[in-house]
Amino acid sequence: MTDRKKIVAIGGGTGLPAVLRGLKKYPVDITAIVTVADDGGSSGKLRNELQIPPPGDIRNVLVSLSDVEPMFEQLLQHRFKTDSGLNGHSLGNLLIAALTSITGDFVKGVSELSRILNVHGQVLPAADQMIALGAVMSDGSIVEGESHIPEVNKRIERVFLKPADIQPLPESVRAIREADLITFGPGSLYTSVIPNLLVPGLADEIARSKARKVYVCNVMTQKGETDHFTASEHIKAIHCHIAHPFIDTIIVNSRPIKVDLLKRYAVEESEPVQIDWEQLNDLGIDVIHAPLIKTAGGVVRHDEAVVGRMLMSLFTEKKV
Repeated sequence: MTDRKKIVAIGGGTGLPAVLRGLKKYPVDITAIVTVADDGGSSGKLRNELQIPPPGDIRNVLVSLSDVEPMFEQLLQHRFKTDSGLNGHSLGNLLIAALTSITGDFVKGVSELSRILNVHGQVLPAADQMIALGAVMSDGSIVEGESHIPEVNKRIERVFLKPADIQPLPESVRAIREADLITFGPGSLYTSVIPNLLVPGLADEIARSKARKVYVCNVMTQKGETDHFTASEHIKAIHCHIAHPFIDTIIVNSRPIKVDLLKRYAVEESEPVQIDWEQLNDLGIDVIHAPLIKTAGGVVRHDEAVVGRMLMSLFTEKKV
């Protein structure tokens, strides 16, 4: 058991669960550090009404790492559609809120639900308090609120957290110090990945870690966040928010996307992220390219099994 590799996966949204589903079948110790800056939908309502961190991204990660019947997963993700106050809430969000109330602490509530769901690994919020995400746009304007940032459709210069004096969880610091591999993404770059790194102390701990640090690159650009971004621009955006650049490896998709899907994404002003080899080489990034995607329901998603296999292969592969 002492030979089990330790992996810390950092992110949020729908991207991080894809990495976790791919890793949980392997004999590794997983710690997921999840963004808690969401202010929309069910999470935003619970955040405002109960004064707790938003549970939505945490719920998705718990489900991805859980060992329960498929129907129970569906139950946790079930979203009520009524004319009452329950409208829009998912059962999983309500359970996290209830356990937070019972235990008196958000982290303890998440831990209790992890135990109930027989979660493979440890799930930690990036912060154990309410935080807000803001962005400085390229024209100098400031937008506050995670859900509002992509909507203004301006180029993002940088993002920031309020309050600025957030304390990292001791469990997160310990996991980073003990990690053999640290992953970032995929997911919304400025609103799911980078906010975790803005918690004071976490980026410093990651920079000091001797673990390999891997960015699982998004397959498609995202309107309002990464319009026309290449792979290297994703890395540069992360590094410009921290004092010490630390990503040494990027995993990118090499599988072409069908024309009909490209046309569908073009309507949403989204396009494939291009691999700009020369710029990545100039940054000193080790590039690993593989057919990472699958298509279902007319959308492009990371293939969890392939991503998991690629990440595990890094333990036996030397950096170029």
